[in-house]
Amino acid sequence: MQKQENHDVLIIGAGAAGLSLALSLAPHCRVTILAKNGFQDSSTYWAQGGISAVLDDNDNFDFHISDTIRAGAGLCDPKAVRFTVERAPEVIAWLESMGMPFTRKKTAHGNSPYHLTREGGHSYRRVIHSADATGRFLHNTLVDHARLEPNIHFVNNRIAIDLISGTKIGHNSRCHGVYALNLDSGRVECWPARVVVLATGGAGRAYLYSTNPDGATGDGIAMAWRAGCRVSNLEFIQFHPTCLYHPEAKSFLISEAVRGEGGRLLLPNGERFMQQFDDRRELAPRDIVARAIDHEMKRLGLKYVLLDISHKSADFIKEHFPTILSRTSELGFDMTTGPIPVVPATHYTCGGVVTDLNGRTDLPGLYALGETACTGLHGANRMASNSLLECLVFGRVAAKDIVRDLPNIPPVPTLPEWDESRVTDSDEEIVVTHNWHELRQMMWNYVGIVRTNKRLQRAANRIRLLKREINEYYSNFRVSNDLIELRNLATVAELIVRCALRRRESRGLHYTLDYPEPKPRSRPIALKPTPATQRVRRANRGHDHAPLQL
Repeated sequence: MQKQENHDVLIIGAGAAGLSLALSLAPHCRVTILAKNGFQDSSTYWAQGGISAVLDDNDNFDFHISDTIRAGAGLCDPKAVRFTVERAPEVIAWLESMGMPFTRKKTAHGNSPYHLTREGGHSYRRVIHSADATGRFLHNTLVDHARLEPNIHFVNNRIAIDLISGTKIGHNSRCHGVYALNLDSGRVECWPARVVVLATGGAGRAYLYSTNPDGATGDGIAMAWRAGCRVSNLEFIQFHPTCLYHPEAKSFLISEAVRGEGGRLLLPNGERFMQQFDDRRELAPRDIVARAIDHEMKRLGLKYVLLDISHKSADFIKEHFPTILSRTSELGFDMTTGPIPVVPATHYTCGGVVTDLNGRTDLPGLYALGETACTGLHGANRMASNSLLECLVFGRVAAKDIVRDLPNIPPVPTLPEWDESRVTDSDEEIVVTHNWHELRQMMWNYVGIVRTNKRLQRAANRIRLLKREINEYYSNFRVSNDLIELRNLATVAELIVRCALRRRESRGLHYTLDYPEPKPRSRPIALKPTPATQRVRRANRGHDHAPLQL
């Protein structure tokens, strides 16, 4: 039997949200971070653009708030937007105190003020960055400092399966920990904790083409849903307009900053087209640009459109986009002399687990941060570079809330070990592979940039059948990484479709041919699990389908 160590705070995920939380908690309590794979598997590491913050004298909080709400198609929570925006400068100061190497302007006297770039939806230059690899520099800065903290314990190669919750007093329940699969040993472990934090990222891998790393399988959203938490705004799946079109680089993002610094979108004949869709042209919000590209590709039967910044000097491109230039050059393109082919790809999950402004979910003892959460900041469409900002702001704010609450939280009782006495090893792993591919292909075809009720209903029907097959498989065979991720993806895919079917208008990232116009007044769509969703059901053989109730 595994010895159960009682952890103060257990963080699932090692991106910007989880790491900033851990660093803020380290002076006060013991923190354990469970990472699914290596730390480079987080979406943070691969982020190129930057962090939006009011740092220029000509800019102000009200402008940033207004731009965010406008990009979010009027569905943002104004309180959440102001809460986040006003904390941005202090987050940047915190990062700089840790040595984050932000790019600075070159002057006659050397480097001085920050170099701020502009991206889609922003009316001012307010995106602070580290060349075109901000995520990598941010992630390395946070990890380097976290490794120096004796109160932060890193555990790699663990994928969370389900939360453990139970009755505390009367009808009140609390999260007590998580079951996680050790990918090295193949055994399921029990991780008790006084506080559990979901910082697992989004669900971009529910789609066939995505800019996200392989681990973006909606694990936190699915686990929270099974534990009884509400989810909201999951119909708003952001497609990044410019992913490099190349068979060897299906997930390589071309930063929005390329368009922010003058990059132009072109048809194969060299003609610009964005002026037909929005006065802001290439600097329109992502939902508009992605839909415009999708429209032109379908209208002309194109596999891609072109992005061209070669009218800028070669030195300018090398200085501002060294990572993109290096990678595209490896693949046979020269950004300094001509355009590169791009297509939209799934990029960001704007909705997620409903939280308050401290990161608390509906389940006491459980927090959700970053792309896993729905704070109300993004509304119907996330504005560029607000995502890393949200991770950092809410990581630090949640830490303060947890520190205040920890003295009142008792140690976790001994928890039941994972029961796999009635399961066997699978003899048909190919079933998981087939279902995974079918799910992602179906989501791409029926729940993509442009939707219809008929397509959504087809998706709902097929997901229902897939979930039945997946649950049967889950009930009878030992869990594996692929099976856990497939189960979570199917759950989140179902929630995306349910939210989309309930939104009978076109707004932000949700565009449907059946309701092409937005309603005069709109509100977020939240789903709440039914008692049947949360009920513990033990199969004839195998383990629980829902979080264990103590």
